[in-house]
Amino acid sequence: MKKLFYFCVFQFFGCYASAQKINYEVSFPNLVHHEANITVSVNGAPQKELTFRMSRSSPGRYATHEYGKNIYDVKAFDKSGQEIAVQRIDGDVYKVSGLNGFVKVQYTLYANHADGTYAGLDQNSIHLNAPATFMWVRELQKAPIEVKFDLPKNDNWTIATQLKPGIQPNTFSAADLQYFMDSPIKIGKLTIKEWTLNNPDKKTAKFRLALEVSGSDSLANGFAAKVKRITQESQMVYGELPAFDFGQYTFLASINPYVRGDGMEHRNSTMIALPVAFNGGNELLGVFSHEFFHAWNVERIRPKTLEPFDFEKSNMSFELWFAEGFTQYYGDLILARAGFMSPEEYCQELSFLVNTKENTAGAKRISPVQASNNAVFVDAGVSIDKTNYPNIYTSYYPYGASIALALDLQLRTRGLTLDGYMQAVWQKHGKSEVPYRVSDLLDVLAAYSKDKAFAAGFFAKYINGHESFDYAPLLQMAGLTLKKQFAGKAWIGDVRYKEGTDLIILTNTIIDSPLYIAGLDIDDHILKLDGKAVATQAELTAILNAHKPGEQIDVEYRHREETKIGMLILKENPGWIVGLNENANLPVTEEMEKFRMDWLGSKIK
Repeated sequence: MKKLFYFCVFQFFGCYASAQKINYEVSFPNLVHHEANITVSVNGAPQKELTFRMSRSSPGRYATHEYGKNIYDVKAFDKSGQEIAVQRIDGDVYKVSGLNGFVKVQYTLYANHADGTYAGLDQNSIHLNAPATFMWVRELQKAPIEVKFDLPKNDNWTIATQLKPGIQPNTFSAADLQYFMDSPIKIGKLTIKEWTLNNPDKKTAKFRLALEVSGSDSLANGFAAKVKRITQESQMVYGELPAFDFGQYTFLASINPYVRGDGMEHRNSTMIALPVAFNGGNELLGVFSHEFFHAWNVERIRPKTLEPFDFEKSNMSFELWFAEGFTQYYGDLILARAGFMSPEEYCQELSFLVNTKENTAGAKRISPVQASNNAVFVDAGVSIDKTNYPNIYTSYYPYGASIALALDLQLRTRGLTLDGYMQAVWQKHGKSEVPYRVSDLLDVLAAYSKDKAFAAGFFAKYINGHESFDYAPLLQMAGLTLKKQFAGKAWIGDVRYKEGTDLIILTNTIIDSPLYIAGLDIDDHILKLDGKAVATQAELTAILNAHKPGEQIDVEYRHREETKIGMLILKENPGWIVGLNENANLPVTEEMEKFRMDWLGSKIK
């Protein structure tokens, strides 16, 4: 009897829940002034009181973003169209009470920052990141959603999105709030290019490149062919494509001077904004490569700490060194494999990664896991006060990429590859969509390498720790030489200066650098070095070139209104550079050529 009662109750509430639906209508009567009118209608809600709010965070971003500042004129109406009271209980939170199954809330959105994080409304195009655009209902996050766009007349605009197209024109749907908020929308005069790829299971995936650009159709075709090549090389890393919803993946790409630079991954799409003139060049491809790799790593190989995503606050994760950092590593590696980055150019990227790991104060001080935690403050987060990040933090993007490089090289000495490891992670946590923790990644490495001690040691030293890594002998196996870029050159620290009658230090001096040890810091004015006046960086460099590491020279500087004298003990510039053996007149053996080809060569057969 109890079982039957519970079953009936479940059926009752299940039917009631299935009747719940949220409908958005978006119109643009004032695009010339960057405004949209948005209504959100709730049907079938049993609650007598509902909470409507704007998000404070966005998928792909981990810090808070106050989207509520850009909505106003918030009103509510009952089913008869009568206006009812709205109680504003926080800056971005509104409560409507006394309901009877239906309510419609309308508001005005202002949006003039077109990138992957925010929204842009203009008479020439519409660029929407969902959390920056749509209020949502806290109590009905599982309810299905439909959105309809009332487009300006006679503009011949196209809508591109990963949302499911509806039966009615310009209407789209999402199963729930999580999917809806993860679905950006681009509207305008878009150039659409399409291609298909086959999976080993014989299923076909369709790709769309929706370009907002100025340029010839042949230029767009050539660029689409390059992006297709990226999708093919990415597929080869994992051995298969994800099972995209509705069998389709969409690149939303605005390459023009009227957007802000950004790239933001989503489950079956990516929003890319590059504020440059479109020329179809290879220099535009890096963000496409990075963001598409996220279709596996982050969108389906999902950190437990980001599942489900909380739109009301920042989302702290321990795994961004893997989710973002390993993706950054592959973003460049795929370009090299596809032939869009020359070996010399790839060596520049390797130099950057080695210097990140070995020469940034943060990487010497905190682990990649700890760097991931700090994303809640740095991931496009806004602050007006100065911080000491140059001395306590290194971005998990290049930091994680430097760890990926180290792991890839070490695995290759064992006859294994990072590709193989990523495939193992994909099978365990991505294809099955079982969220992972840091310990799970260790377990997969242990199983893949068949060496628990190696896996445990690597994670202890380089993931949960911050030990130095010796890249030189492993790079040499590929015929790549790692050496000091400025061997024997005197150095006082890497900072930015403002030139004038003296040199003003514009950034934090770095711990253990000569400037830091001598007591100089941001906003101090360097007046003289070694008794010589300095007003430009060229003058500073000329003075340093006359000295050697280990020597001591006087520095005269002004801190606020006080002139001081300090002592600089010069050090050797610590910068590293990776180069091809053949460019340094060093041998490249057959073994080195094979190692390099296995690593950097195309995987497309």
